[in-house]
Amino acid sequence: MKPIGPDEHGKANTPRTFPTPDTPEAIMALAGGFQRSRTLLTAFKLGVFGELDREPRASDEVARRLGCDARAMDRLLRALVTLGLLTLEQGRFACTSASARFLSRQSPDCLTSLDHTENLYHAWGTLTGAVRAGTAQKTGLGSESFDYEAFIEAMDRRARGDADALAEAIGLVGVTHVLDVGGGSGAYSMAMARAEPSLTAVVLDLPEVTPLTMRYVDKAGFTGRVVTRAGDYHTDELANPDGPGFDLVLLSAIVHINSSEENVSLLRRCHAALAPGGRVAMVDFVMDEERLRPPFGALFALNMLVNTARGDTYTASEIADWLARAGFTPLPPKAFGPTTSLILGRKD
Repeated sequence: MKPIGPDEHGKANTPRTFPTPDTPEAIMALAGGFQRSRTLLTAFKLGVFGELDREPRASDEVARRLGCDARAMDRLLRALVTLGLLTLEQGRFACTSASARFLSRQSPDCLTSLDHTENLYHAWGTLTGAVRAGTAQKTGLGSESFDYEAFIEAMDRRARGDADALAEAIGLVGVTHVLDVGGGSGAYSMAMARAEPSLTAVVLDLPEVTPLTMRYVDKAGFTGRVVTRAGDYHTDELANPDGPGFDLVLLSAIVHINSSEENVSLLRRCHAALAPGGRVAMVDFVMDEERLRPPFGALFALNMLVNTARGDTYTASEIADWLARAGFTPLPPKAFGPTTSLILGRKD
């Protein structure tokens, strides 16, 4: 596997320099990036691409069908043409092949995770206040108003793209009992069950999430091999109440939600839930010691600032310290994907 992301010393294999906006025009273009994002998200939310994926329509017809103002819809559609997402011929608008495939909800390849991006857009509007206060300024993950369905759909789309590769990277020889903490749709658990016929998995997630998990599990045909347990990983015991210790505990996209001390506490309970020789596997954005690389992780740290109480991105040395404090023997990390790493610890 080509190393992309932090190496074993916590140093990222990314360029030492970053693009520099060095003219007023470049700086203003950077500042105005939200306009393009908002145009796309508004069109997606309104259902514009679903109206134009099969036949061209005039803007007033699109406005009527979607219950919008005719002049405002015309301006939105023309802006989408300039973004390369629609075409305009003889007064009629149509999707491009890419927007029909990825932005129409009728398409099986639709990027439905944009519903979650829509929610993130509003959270990022609170960044100034979050930087001043040091914590999220609006309700986010875990709140009563949180959109769990959009969040799990977005996480499932991301996970499905690399789930089989993760199962291979972890190594499942001798692994039969898995605990998938905060496992969402169960995509990683199902990939491991697919790779190892004797493996069963428990997806532990919030009560609001586990019914959604079972939709994905039942649809994929893993009912019985992948089961759910409703709970809060911050407070509930992780140990298997009805059987032996787990061979593997998976924490995928979990540690960035928590503070360092919360992660140490979580890892200690993972340690208690594992059988001797069992492993904990963390998949996350691992930063270099300057917290600059991978660049996506530097922005993602701000995403955690505006959406969680104490979340952050962390360095390889910080994670190694958590593992040691929780009683694990750290194993060599593995680069996994363009922005993430796989960190393993063993219970001796």
